[in-house]
Amino acid sequence: MAASDISSSRESQALQFAMRLSLAAGFFMLGTKVVAYWMTGSAAILADAAESVVHVVAVSFAAYSLWLSSKPPDPTHLYGHDKIAFFSAGFEGAMIALAAFYIFNESIRRLIAGPKLDNLGMGALLVLAAGFINGALGGYLVWIGKKYGSLILKADGRHVLADCLTSFAVIVGLGLTILTGWRRLDPIVAILVALQILWMGSKLIRQSISGLMDEVDPATQAQIRQLLTEMTSDAGVEFHGLRHRNAGNTTWVEFHLLFPKDTSLEAAHSLATHIEERIQHESAMRTEVISHLETLEDHREVHSHGHFEKFDE
Repeated sequence: MAASDISSSRESQALQFAMRLSLAAGFFMLGTKVVAYWMTGSAAILADAAESVVHVVAVSFAAYSLWLSSKPPDPTHLYGHDKIAFFSAGFEGAMIALAAFYIFNESIRRLIAGPKLDNLGMGALLVLAAGFINGALGGYLVWIGKKYGSLILKADGRHVLADCLTSFAVIVGLGLTILTGWRRLDPIVAILVALQILWMGSKLIRQSISGLMDEVDPATQAQIRQLLTEMTSDAGVEFHGLRHRNAGNTTWVEFHLLFPKDTSLEAAHSLATHIEERIQHESAMRTEVISHLETLEDHREVHSHGHFEKFDE
Protein backbone atom coordinates (compact mmCIF):
# COMPACT_ATOMS: atom_id res chain seq x y z
CA MET A 1 0.00 0.00 0.00
CA ALA A 2 1.36 3.44 -0.91
CA ALA A 3 2.26 5.91 1.84
CA SER A 4 -0.44 8.31 0.64
CA ASP A 5 -3.05 5.54 0.85
CA ILE A 6 -1.95 4.68 4.41
CA SER A 7 -2.13 8.34 5.41
CA SER A 8 -5.59 8.69 3.85
CA SER A 9 -6.77 5.55 5.65
CA ARG A 10 -5.50 6.81 9.01
CA GLU A 11 -7.16 10.16 8.43
CA SER A 12 -10.47 8.51 7.60
CA GLN A 13 -10.24 6.29 10.69
CA ALA A 14 -9.48 9.27 12.94
CA LEU A 15 -12.40 11.28 11.54
CA GLN A 16 -14.84 8.38 11.77
CA PHE A 17 -13.77 7.61 15.37
CA ALA A 18 -14.24 11.25 16.38
CA MET A 19 -17.71 11.33 14.81
CA ARG A 20 -18.78 8.07 16.50
CA LEU A 21 -17.51 9.42 19.82
CA SER A 22 -19.49 12.63 19.28
CA LEU A 23 -22.67 10.71 18.49
CA ALA A 24 -22.33 8.40 21.51
CA ALA A 25 -21.60 11.33 23.81
CA GLY A 26 -24.56 13.22 22.36
CA PHE A 27 -26.99 10.48 23.36
CA PHE A 28 -25.41 10.24 26.81
CA MET A 29 -25.61 14.02 27.35
CA LEU A 30 -29.22 14.05 26.19
CA GLY A 31 -30.16 11.33 28.66
CA THR A 32 -28.39 13.13 31.51
CA LYS A 33 -30.16 16.41 30.83
CA VAL A 34 -33.57 14.78 30.42
CA VAL A 35 -33.13 13.20 33.86
CA ALA A 36 -32.05 16.58 35.26
CA TYR A 37 -35.12 18.27 33.77
CA TRP A 38 -37.42 15.50 35.05
CA MET A 39 -36.02 16.05 38.54
CA THR A 40 -36.23 19.85 38.55
CA GLY A 41 -38.79 21.13 36.05
CA SER A 42 -36.29 23.90 35.20
CA ALA A 43 -36.84 25.84 31.97
CA ALA A 44 -33.11 26.50 31.79
CA ILE A 45 -32.34 22.78 31.94
CA LEU A 46 -35.11 22.16 29.38
CA ALA A 47 -33.34 24.64 27.10
CA ASP A 48 -30.09 22.76 27.55
CA ALA A 49 -31.83 19.43 26.88
CA ALA A 50 -33.56 20.79 23.76
CA GLU A 51 -30.19 21.92 22.43
CA SER A 52 -28.91 18.37 23.01
CA VAL A 53 -31.85 16.90 21.07
CA VAL A 54 -30.88 19.11 18.15
CA HIS A 55 -27.26 18.09 18.60
CA VAL A 56 -28.07 14.38 18.32
CA VAL A 57 -30.12 14.95 15.16
CA ALA A 58 -27.44 17.19 13.66
CA VAL A 59 -24.58 14.82 14.51
CA SER A 60 -26.47 11.93 12.92
CA PHE A 61 -26.66 13.93 9.70
CA ALA A 62 -23.03 15.00 10.10
CA ALA A 63 -21.96 11.35 10.47
CA TYR A 64 -23.68 10.54 7.17
CA SER A 65 -22.08 13.61 5.59
CA LEU A 66 -18.62 12.59 6.78
CA TRP A 67 -19.10 9.11 5.30
CA LEU A 68 -20.35 10.54 2.01
CA SER A 69 -17.57 13.16 1.78
CA SER A 70 -14.93 10.42 2.04
CA LYS A 71 -16.24 8.60 -1.04
CA PRO A 72 -14.05 9.02 -4.13
CA PRO A 73 -15.28 10.75 -7.31
CA ASP A 74 -17.63 8.74 -9.51
CA PRO A 75 -19.18 9.18 -12.98
CA THR A 76 -21.99 11.33 -11.57
CA HIS A 77 -19.82 13.33 -9.11
CA LEU A 78 -16.56 14.03 -10.92
CA TYR A 79 -15.27 16.36 -8.19
CA GLY A 80 -16.15 14.00 -5.35
CA HIS A 81 -18.70 14.53 -2.60
CA ASP A 82 -16.93 17.06 -0.35
CA LYS A 83 -19.57 19.76 -0.80
CA ILE A 84 -21.89 17.81 1.51
CA ALA A 85 -19.85 19.37 4.34
CA PHE A 86 -21.48 22.75 3.70
CA PHE A 87 -24.96 21.22 3.62
CA SER A 88 -24.11 19.53 6.94
CA ALA A 89 -22.98 22.79 8.54
CA GLY A 90 -26.09 24.58 7.25
CA PHE A 91 -28.39 21.83 8.50
CA GLU A 92 -26.75 21.87 11.93
CA GLY A 93 -27.05 25.65 12.07
CA ALA A 94 -30.73 25.50 11.10
CA MET A 95 -31.41 22.88 13.79
CA ILE A 96 -29.69 25.05 16.41
CA ALA A 97 -31.81 28.03 15.37
CA LEU A 98 -34.97 25.90 15.56
CA ALA A 99 -34.06 24.82 19.09
CA ALA A 100 -33.45 28.45 20.06
CA PHE A 101 -36.95 29.48 18.93
CA TYR A 102 -38.51 26.57 20.84
CA ILE A 103 -36.58 27.44 24.01
CA PHE A 104 -37.53 31.11 23.69
CA ASN A 105 -41.23 30.32 23.30
CA GLU A 106 -41.28 27.84 26.20
CA SER A 107 -39.35 30.21 28.48
CA ILE A 108 -41.72 33.12 27.81
CA ARG A 109 -44.67 30.87 28.65
CA ARG A 110 -43.10 29.79 31.94
CA LEU A 111 -42.02 33.32 32.79
CA ILE A 112 -45.64 34.46 32.51
CA ALA A 113 -47.17 31.45 34.28
CA GLY A 114 -44.52 31.20 36.99
CA PRO A 115 -42.06 28.27 37.15
CA LYS A 116 -42.35 25.26 39.47
CA LEU A 117 -38.92 24.02 40.51
CA ASP A 118 -37.61 21.11 42.62
CA ASN A 119 -34.24 19.46 43.42
CA LEU A 120 -32.26 22.26 41.75
CA GLY A 121 -29.02 21.28 43.47
CA MET A 122 -28.97 17.72 42.10
CA GLY A 123 -30.08 18.90 38.67
CA ALA A 124 -27.29 21.47 38.63
CA LEU A 125 -24.70 18.80 39.42
CA LEU A 126 -25.89 16.63 36.51
CA VAL A 127 -25.74 19.56 34.10
CA LEU A 128 -22.29 20.53 35.42
CA ALA A 129 -20.96 17.02 34.73
CA ALA A 130 -22.44 17.13 31.23
CA GLY A 131 -20.83 20.53 30.65
CA PHE A 132 -17.33 19.33 31.54
CA ILE A 133 -17.65 16.27 29.30
CA ASN A 134 -18.92 18.39 26.42
CA GLY A 135 -16.09 20.89 26.87
CA ALA A 136 -13.46 18.16 26.54
CA LEU A 137 -15.27 16.54 23.61
CA GLY A 138 -15.80 19.83 21.75
CA GLY A 139 -12.14 20.77 22.06
CA TYR A 140 -11.12 17.35 20.74
CA LEU A 141 -13.49 17.54 17.76
CA VAL A 142 -12.32 21.02 16.74
CA TRP A 143 -8.68 19.90 17.05
CA ILE A 144 -9.24 16.82 14.88
CA GLY A 145 -11.27 18.87 12.39
CA LYS A 146 -8.49 21.46 12.04
CA LYS A 147 -5.78 18.79 11.87
CA TYR A 148 -7.42 17.03 8.94
CA GLY A 149 -9.22 20.00 7.39
CA SER A 150 -12.71 18.61 8.09
CA LEU A 151 -15.39 21.31 8.09
CA ILE A 152 -17.93 18.74 9.27
CA LEU A 153 -16.00 17.93 12.46
CA LYS A 154 -15.10 21.57 13.12
CA ALA A 155 -18.79 22.53 12.88
CA ASP A 156 -19.74 19.63 15.14
CA GLY A 157 -17.02 20.57 17.62
CA ARG A 158 -18.17 24.18 17.77
CA HIS A 159 -21.73 22.97 18.33
CA VAL A 160 -20.54 20.80 21.23
CA LEU A 161 -18.62 23.75 22.69
CA ALA A 162 -21.74 25.87 22.36
CA ASP A 163 -23.62 23.14 24.23
CA CYS A 164 -20.91 23.27 26.91
CA LEU A 165 -21.24 27.04 27.29
CA THR A 166 -25.01 26.63 27.43
CA SER A 167 -24.65 24.15 30.29
CA PHE A 168 -22.39 26.47 32.26
CA ALA A 169 -24.79 29.38 31.73
CA VAL A 170 -27.57 27.16 33.04
CA ILE A 171 -25.44 26.29 36.09
CA VAL A 172 -24.93 29.98 36.84
CA GLY A 173 -28.64 30.62 36.47
CA LEU A 174 -29.58 27.71 38.73
CA GLY A 175 -27.04 28.82 41.31
CA LEU A 176 -28.45 32.33 41.37
CA THR A 177 -31.98 30.95 41.58
CA ILE A 178 -31.02 28.83 44.59
CA LEU A 179 -29.22 31.74 46.29
CA THR A 180 -31.88 34.38 45.68
CA GLY A 181 -35.00 32.24 45.75
CA TRP A 182 -36.34 34.21 42.76
CA ARG A 183 -37.70 31.43 40.56
CA ARG A 184 -38.47 33.59 37.54
CA LEU A 185 -34.72 33.92 37.10
CA ASP A 186 -34.76 30.37 35.70
CA PRO A 187 -36.78 31.13 32.50
CA ILE A 188 -34.87 34.41 32.09
CA VAL A 189 -31.62 32.42 31.96
CA ALA A 190 -33.25 30.08 29.45
CA ILE A 191 -34.10 33.06 27.21
CA LEU A 192 -30.48 34.25 27.35
CA VAL A 193 -29.33 30.72 26.47
CA ALA A 194 -31.71 30.72 23.48
CA LEU A 195 -30.25 33.98 22.19
CA GLN A 196 -26.71 32.64 22.54
CA ILE A 197 -27.33 29.42 20.63
CA LEU A 198 -29.31 31.33 17.99
CA TRP A 199 -26.17 33.40 17.36
CA MET A 200 -24.08 30.21 17.11
CA GLY A 201 -26.56 28.68 14.67
CA SER A 202 -26.55 31.79 12.48
CA LYS A 203 -22.74 31.58 12.23
CA LEU A 204 -22.94 28.00 10.97
CA ILE A 205 -25.59 28.94 8.42
CA ARG A 206 -23.43 31.86 7.25
CA GLN A 207 -20.45 29.50 6.90
CA SER A 208 -22.56 27.07 4.91
CA ILE A 209 -23.74 29.77 2.49
CA SER A 210 -20.19 31.06 2.11
CA GLY A 211 -18.92 27.61 1.11
CA LEU A 212 -21.76 26.82 -1.27
CA MET A 213 -21.24 30.18 -2.99
CA ASP A 214 -17.45 29.61 -3.24
CA GLU A 215 -16.64 32.76 -1.29
CA VAL A 216 -12.92 33.55 -1.36
CA ASP A 217 -10.91 32.84 1.78
CA PRO A 218 -8.43 35.76 2.07
CA ALA A 219 -5.86 33.70 4.00
CA THR A 220 -5.82 30.94 1.38
CA GLN A 221 -5.71 33.53 -1.41
CA ALA A 222 -2.71 35.28 0.14
CA GLN A 223 -0.84 32.02 0.77
CA ILE A 224 -1.26 30.67 -2.76
CA ARG A 225 -0.46 34.01 -4.38
CA GLN A 226 2.69 34.37 -2.28
CA LEU A 227 3.88 30.88 -3.27
CA LEU A 228 3.15 31.46 -6.95
CA THR A 229 4.85 34.86 -6.95
CA GLU A 230 7.94 33.45 -5.25
CA MET A 231 8.28 30.36 -7.45
CA THR A 232 7.48 32.00 -10.79
CA SER A 233 9.87 34.89 -10.07
CA ASP A 234 12.69 32.45 -9.31
CA ALA A 235 11.95 30.51 -12.52
CA GLY A 236 11.59 33.59 -14.75
CA VAL A 237 7.98 32.91 -15.69
CA GLU A 238 4.64 34.57 -14.86
CA PHE A 239 1.16 33.47 -13.80
CA HIS A 240 -2.41 34.74 -14.02
CA GLY A 241 -5.98 33.44 -13.76
CA LEU A 242 -5.58 32.25 -10.16
CA ARG A 243 -8.80 30.78 -8.81
CA HIS A 244 -9.51 28.54 -5.85
CA ARG A 245 -12.45 27.22 -3.89
CA ASN A 246 -13.03 25.20 -0.75
CA ALA A 247 -15.04 22.08 -1.49
CA GLY A 248 -15.42 21.14 2.18
CA ASN A 249 -12.48 18.81 2.80
CA THR A 250 -10.49 19.71 -0.31
CA THR A 251 -9.19 22.98 -1.74
CA TRP A 252 -9.23 23.17 -5.55
CA VAL A 253 -6.69 25.53 -7.10
CA GLU A 254 -6.19 26.48 -10.74
CA PHE A 255 -4.01 29.04 -12.54
CA HIS A 256 -2.24 29.73 -15.83
CA LEU A 257 1.56 29.69 -16.14
CA LEU A 258 3.14 31.91 -18.80
CA PHE A 259 6.38 30.66 -20.38
CA PRO A 260 8.68 32.24 -22.99
CA LYS A 261 7.71 31.00 -26.46
CA ASP A 262 10.88 28.95 -26.93
CA THR A 263 10.41 26.90 -23.72
CA SER A 264 10.17 23.17 -24.38
CA LEU A 265 7.01 21.37 -23.35
CA GLU A 266 9.07 19.03 -21.16
CA ALA A 267 10.67 21.91 -19.23
CA ALA A 268 7.39 23.76 -18.85
CA HIS A 269 5.56 20.68 -17.62
CA SER A 270 8.35 19.85 -15.16
CA LEU A 271 8.22 23.33 -13.61
CA ALA A 272 4.42 23.30 -13.49
CA THR A 273 4.46 19.95 -11.68
CA HIS A 274 7.00 21.28 -9.19
CA ILE A 275 4.83 24.33 -8.45
CA GLU A 276 1.70 22.20 -8.07
CA GLU A 277 3.44 19.85 -5.63
CA ARG A 278 4.79 22.77 -3.59
CA ILE A 279 1.31 24.27 -3.21
CA GLN A 280 -0.08 20.90 -2.16
CA HIS A 281 2.72 20.44 0.38
CA GLU A 282 2.28 23.91 1.89
CA SER A 283 -1.52 23.70 2.18
CA ALA A 284 -3.14 22.81 5.50
CA MET A 285 -6.04 21.06 3.73
CA ARG A 286 -5.98 18.34 1.09
CA THR A 287 -5.41 20.27 -2.13
CA GLU A 288 -5.92 19.53 -5.82
CA VAL A 289 -3.98 21.82 -8.18
CA ILE A 290 -4.55 22.29 -11.92
CA SER A 291 -2.25 24.49 -14.01
CA HIS A 292 -2.64 25.56 -17.63
CA LEU A 293 0.49 26.23 -19.71
CA GLU A 294 0.63 28.97 -22.32
CA THR A 295 3.10 31.29 -24.00
CA LEU A 296 3.92 34.67 -22.51
CA GLU A 297 4.01 36.51 -25.82
CA ASP A 298 0.43 35.91 -26.99
CA HIS A 299 -1.60 35.13 -23.87
CA ARG A 300 -3.32 38.53 -23.85
CA GLU A 301 -4.55 37.98 -27.38
CA VAL A 302 -5.73 34.47 -26.56
CA HIS A 303 -7.65 35.74 -23.51
CA SER A 304 -8.87 38.99 -25.02
CA HIS A 305 -12.45 37.85 -24.49
CA GLY A 306 -11.83 36.16 -21.14
CA HIS A 307 -12.27 37.36 -17.58
CA PHE A 308 -9.10 36.41 -15.71
CA GLU A 309 -7.33 39.74 -15.98
CA LYS A 310 -10.02 41.69 -14.19
CA PHE A 311 -9.34 39.69 -11.00
CA ASP A 312 -5.57 39.46 -10.75
CA GLU A 313 -3.83 41.67 -13.30
